[in-house]
Amino acid sequence: MVVARRIKEYLEQNGVEYKSLVHPTAYTAQEVAATTHIRGKEVAKVVMVKVDDKMIMAVLPAAHKIDLAQLKEVLGVKKVELATEDEFKEMFPDCEIGAQPPFGNLYNLEVIAAKPLWENEEITFNAGTHTDVITIPFSDWERLVKPRQVEFTQPIYPIQYTSLKIAG
Repeated sequence: MVVARRIKEYLEQNGVEYKSLVHPTAYTAQEVAATTHIRGKEVAKVVMVKVDDKMIMAVLPAAHKIDLAQLKEVLGVKKVELATEDEFKEMFPDCEIGAQPPFGNLYNLEVIAAKPLWENEEITFNAGTHTDVITIPFSDWERLVKPRQVEFTQPIYPIQYTSLKIAG
């Protein structure tokens, strides 16, 4: 796929060390995490969102989901909705649908990124296909993309703590 080469060239031009990995076909970020044995909080997924009819790229951990009401409130906009594949597929002609990398800057898109991503040393993402991922230092991704850090996600599987009673 062309985009894998495009991303690799972009990373090399900017002095970014990366690891690439080919994995069995996976269509969701959670599947990518499972097939690559990388923690879901370190695998970034891209979700295209329409914000007051402007398309933006939202990047969040695989183990999180977008809270549209929270995003609307944080951005102070009138309307926020998920974009359909038909609405954005033409924007990424060199990517398989749903496998676009989190480099909105290469596609003239504003990028917002979920706050939990900043807890990671590295970020792993689709490289334009459903079988290729790239891992780079998070600090390099942040430097290149310059995403706007926003709080707009919730864990998919919230951790629940229960108290244990110890018999004694």
